[in-house]
Amino acid sequence: MFRTVLIANRGEIACRIIRTVRRLGLRSVAVFSEVDARAQHVALADAAWTIGPASAADSYLRIDRILEAARASGAEAIHPGYGFLSENAGFAEACADAGIAFIGPPPAAIRAMGSKAESKRLMEEAGVPIVPGYHGEAQDEAHLADQAARIGFPVLIKASAGGGGKGMRPVLRAEDFAAQLAGARREARAAFGDDRVLLERYLQKPRHVEVQVFADSQGKVLHLHTRDCSVQRRHQKVLEEAPAPDLPPALRARLHEAAVAAARAVGYVSAGTVEFIVEGNDAFFMEMNTRLQVEHPVTEMITGLDLVEWQLRVAAGEPLPRLEAPPPDGHSVEVRLYAEDPAQDFRPSTGPLRRFALPYPAPDLRIESGVREGDAITPFYDPMIAKLVAWGPDRGAALARLGAALGECRIAGITSNLGFLQRLVAHPAMLAAELDTGFAVRFAADLQPAARPTPALALAAAALEALLPAPGASSDPWDRQDGWRLQGGGSQLLLLADGEAVHRLLLTHTGPGWRVALDGAEAMLGGRRLDAALQVVLNGVTHRIPVLRDGDAIHVAVPEGAWTLRLRDPYLPAGGEAVGQGRLAAPIPGRVVQVLVKEGENVSRGQVLAVLEAMKTELRITAPADGVVAHLGCAAGDSVEEGTEIVTLVAPD
Repeated sequence: MFRTVLIANRGEIACRIIRTVRRLGLRSVAVFSEVDARAQHVALADAAWTIGPASAADSYLRIDRILEAARASGAEAIHPGYGFLSENAGFAEACADAGIAFIGPPPAAIRAMGSKAESKRLMEEAGVPIVPGYHGEAQDEAHLADQAARIGFPVLIKASAGGGGKGMRPVLRAEDFAAQLAGARREARAAFGDDRVLLERYLQKPRHVEVQVFADSQGKVLHLHTRDCSVQRRHQKVLEEAPAPDLPPALRARLHEAAVAAARAVGYVSAGTVEFIVEGNDAFFMEMNTRLQVEHPVTEMITGLDLVEWQLRVAAGEPLPRLEAPPPDGHSVEVRLYAEDPAQDFRPSTGPLRRFALPYPAPDLRIESGVREGDAITPFYDPMIAKLVAWGPDRGAALARLGAALGECRIAGITSNLGFLQRLVAHPAMLAAELDTGFAVRFAADLQPAARPTPALALAAAALEALLPAPGASSDPWDRQDGWRLQGGGSQLLLLADGEAVHRLLLTHTGPGWRVALDGAEAMLGGRRLDAALQVVLNGVTHRIPVLRDGDAIHVAVPEGAWTLRLRDPYLPAGGEAVGQGRLAAPIPGRVVQVLVKEGENVSRGQVLAVLEAMKTELRITAPADGVVAHLGCAAGDSVEEGTEIVTLVAPD
């Protein structure tokens, strides 16, 4: 076994690997970019080396700097985690040339499976069924259009060199093919430096089912059961479970056999995942991920295995610790907690984590995160902030445990998909295992936050937060802002906005508290600050309410759920908030990849004006109404900060 292991990654996967390395009595070395200097994985490791600026291209993708850190730290092996360099055959070869073990498959296997076209050719030769399509070398637009017509619409365009949904576009009609091809190529070039694509028949209601495989250098290959990863947004997984539910036994056995055959066909070693599209009783090979997967914890939860430990042992030349897969024990479900806004097409969110509280781990609940309260979510890396993995004796119990855990999460400072996940795990179709890759789109109306009245307790808690002195504030009575008067109680007006709804609260100080006129009804309000919450006394009933103030935003958690209320200026002139609505700005820092309009051009509501790339995502800037382009604030290729003008529109004549 190795004595020192360098982890060439960041975030929750780096933390997870470091913990296994420590449990085995080995020494861990972390690498970090300048923006990650105070990251959790740096604090956990025995040693840490800086490798460059925030941009991944200048740090986590710099093979030379990672190898330099490995040599300087005395590392004998490098674990790439997932993402970044984990599926880079050149990196695996560079490690071998430097005399450092690469904890992963051989470079030849990475290279063979890294090309979707080549991998499908190999799988076809190995007898593994593949989806009808085009995987050839000719890449001119006319030839690809002819091939798409031969396959028959709808077709799916996929980046040949990539994964994670990048460079993937479904095309339903022939007239849309050219535009979608251009977008897929642009996205693939930006993500992988390679704009080649392949085409496949686009199945209407497929499931995404994968098989975890593991192989050693002695030629032994095992499957470790199935996972279902059908629930996705923007072609990226958001919920995974093991074993895949409701598969006929014969089909499950065929998937196991095909996955083992796929691994043998490329001389595979280490952990890998063979992914299939399943529709009805048919299964087609999709791709093989030659690395550890984000969702590997659900497999560990039903097998009791530590796949990172297996990777370390196999990379050190040891045989697989078992001769066959242990039978699955119970069921496990994982969700990915992202800094993103589901109501804005899952647009990534950046900023400081003002509050970040997750439930305590337990034998039936695993928590994996690479961030802590107070850390900043930056635009440089993937927006996933945590994974919650639940186990139960059956699928229903696992989903119930996961739902309870999500209810204990508290997040403020950034927008997250927490509410989306809570609705997802409780959805009747999820409970009934009615799964396919269109699940999130089909039930979008159910999974997005529904219009709901703001609870009086939430308004009362937000008002109390605004009235009480901040911790450490001046005790001078002349500095009080709670309506206190020397003779008689003073009144003040608070406006609290919940989305488009604005609530008017007239508060009159009455000595021990306030009399509140709230949307036409009266109540008595009192309370005080506690260590991490407010004691809210509403009409004589005492409640403990977690509250967090972030500028004008007040985050409250009441029994009905979590609310974010915003203080509005009651003296703002009518219509004042509409100023500047014609200026469309960058919602987060990123790079402008396309500007699709010119100054003076007439545009229609919903028309795409520009495309911004940030946090591995393309964001489309669209016209909120019909108008005329008055000014362009940027050009294609520009790097922009949050709030930078992209396009300014004026009303048409």
